[in-house]
Amino acid sequence: MLEKDTLSRVKYKKTCVDCDGREITQSEIVKGYQYEKDKYVIFTDDDFEKIKTQKDKNITISQFVNLDEVDPVYFDRAYYVNPTGGENAFALLLQAMETENRAGLAKTVLGTRETLILLRVRKGVMLANTLYFHDEVQKSPRHELPACKQEELALAKSLIENMVQKFAPENFRDEYNERLRAAIDAKVAGKELEAPHETAPNNIINIMEALKKSVELTKRAVNSE
Repeated sequence: MLEKDTLSRVKYKKTCVDCDGREITQSEIVKGYQYEKDKYVIFTDDDFEKIKTQKDKNITISQFVNLDEVDPVYFDRAYYVNPTGGENAFALLLQAMETENRAGLAKTVLGTRETLILLRVRKGVMLANTLYFHDEVQKSPRHELPACKQEELALAKSLIENMVQKFAPENFRDEYNERLRAAIDAKVAGKELEAPHETAPNNIINIMEALKKSVELTKRAVNSE
């Protein structure tokens, strides 16, 4: 972000209500909890460490679940897991989990926050997925939908079947970022940006006609490959 006239970078200065605009350094910042209005107790990093139990510092599996039962809506971030000792026990656990399609549920404290962990195995590699707690997941805003007609449902299934391919994430690129990089290069070269020429999609009201056309197009695409 730049200031539009000087084109100099925008800075975010850390200050406080009673600092009279003075910039404060990171070493002057502490963490506190307000227990009454304008009254705080201060917590240092040592204080946070003191209230952690050994269980909080480890990832201890409390139960195993069927991996297929875990809704991906609970997934947050994934991390690779490698042993720093006990390789034989780790390899035994990994293989047993992968063979049985099981995942281990555990809790640990990351930073100052208790985190739910799902340990799972993918292609011989152990992964630790941080999970959202149940009360952190927004309830679905789903509305009642009309019943589908059998003919329309058959066409929709045919359309889906024609478009089924093996999952290959390496085939997908961040095309917007590529266009952005090209736009940056064009700007640096002093060129004007041009909007891409695209034809507006037709607003087809008849769902049956739309499905039939889509099925026909996907059939042609499959036959041409």
